[in-house]
Amino acid sequence: MSHELIPQHVDDVARAIVDSAFGVRPPLGPGLLESVYEKCLARELGIRGLRPQRQVSIPVSDKGEDIQFGFRADIASTRR
Repeated sequence: MSHELIPQHVDDVARAIVDSAFGVRPPLGPGLLESVYEKCLARELGIRGLRPQRQVSIPVSDKGEDIQFGFRADIASTRR
Protein backbone atom coordinates (compact mmCIF):
# COMPACT_ATOMS: atom_id res chain seq x y z
CA MET A 1 0.00 0.00 0.00
CA SER A 2 1.36 3.38 -1.02
CA HIS A 3 1.59 6.16 1.58
CA GLU A 4 2.16 9.02 -0.84
CA LEU A 5 1.23 12.38 0.60
CA ILE A 6 0.56 13.72 -2.89
CA PRO A 7 -0.51 11.33 -5.67
CA GLN A 8 2.05 11.13 -8.46
CA HIS A 9 -0.32 12.46 -11.14
CA VAL A 10 -1.06 15.54 -9.02
CA ASP A 11 2.66 16.08 -8.44
CA ASP A 12 3.30 15.75 -12.19
CA VAL A 13 0.68 18.39 -13.04
CA ALA A 14 1.91 20.74 -10.31
CA ARG A 15 5.49 20.37 -11.53
CA ALA A 16 4.43 21.13 -15.14
CA ILE A 17 2.59 24.26 -13.97
CA VAL A 18 5.46 25.59 -11.85
CA ASP A 19 8.10 24.77 -14.47
CA SER A 20 5.97 26.46 -17.14
CA ALA A 21 5.50 29.58 -15.04
CA PHE A 22 9.22 29.89 -14.38
CA GLY A 23 9.92 29.25 -18.06
CA VAL A 24 7.66 32.03 -19.32
CA ARG A 25 8.62 35.17 -17.44
CA PRO A 26 12.44 35.37 -17.70
CA PRO A 27 12.59 35.43 -21.52
CA LEU A 28 9.75 37.97 -21.73
CA GLY A 29 11.00 40.16 -18.91
CA PRO A 30 8.93 42.45 -16.70
CA GLY A 31 6.40 45.08 -17.61
CA LEU A 32 4.10 43.40 -20.12
CA LEU A 33 0.34 43.17 -19.73
CA GLU A 34 -0.90 40.22 -17.70
CA SER A 35 -2.73 38.91 -20.78
CA VAL A 36 0.61 38.42 -22.57
CA TYR A 37 2.02 36.29 -19.74
CA GLU A 38 -1.29 34.40 -19.51
CA LYS A 39 -1.28 33.53 -23.22
CA CYS A 40 2.37 32.45 -23.12
CA LEU A 41 1.76 30.36 -20.00
CA ALA A 42 -1.21 28.65 -21.67
CA ARG A 43 0.97 27.86 -24.70
CA GLU A 44 3.74 26.46 -22.49
CA LEU A 45 1.25 24.30 -20.57
CA GLY A 46 0.02 22.90 -23.89
CA ILE A 47 3.58 22.03 -24.88
CA ARG A 48 3.89 20.13 -21.59
CA GLY A 49 0.85 17.96 -22.28
CA LEU A 50 -1.91 19.88 -20.51
CA ARG A 51 -5.04 21.35 -22.12
CA PRO A 52 -5.19 24.91 -20.87
CA GLN A 53 -8.28 27.07 -21.18
CA ARG A 54 -8.11 30.81 -20.59
CA GLN A 55 -10.60 32.98 -18.67
CA VAL A 56 -12.78 30.08 -17.52
CA SER A 57 -16.00 31.05 -15.76
CA ILE A 58 -16.31 29.47 -12.31
CA PRO A 59 -19.85 29.31 -10.93
CA VAL A 60 -20.39 31.08 -7.61
CA SER A 61 -23.46 30.75 -5.43
CA ASP A 62 -24.47 32.53 -2.26
CA LYS A 63 -27.11 31.04 0.02
CA GLY A 64 -28.23 28.77 -2.80
CA GLU A 65 -28.52 31.54 -5.40
CA ASP A 66 -26.24 31.56 -8.43
CA ILE A 67 -24.34 34.80 -8.95
CA GLN A 68 -23.70 35.53 -12.61
CA PHE A 69 -20.18 36.57 -13.60
CA GLY A 70 -18.99 35.63 -10.15
CA PHE A 71 -15.45 34.55 -10.89
CA ARG A 72 -13.09 33.81 -13.78
CA ALA A 73 -9.98 31.72 -13.50
CA ASP A 74 -7.12 33.06 -15.62
CA ILE A 75 -6.19 29.51 -16.66
CA ALA A 76 -7.78 26.13 -16.02
CA SER A 77 -6.42 22.91 -17.41
CA THR A 78 -6.99 19.20 -17.80
CA ARG A 79 -4.54 16.51 -18.77
CA ARG A 80 -4.45 15.31 -22.38
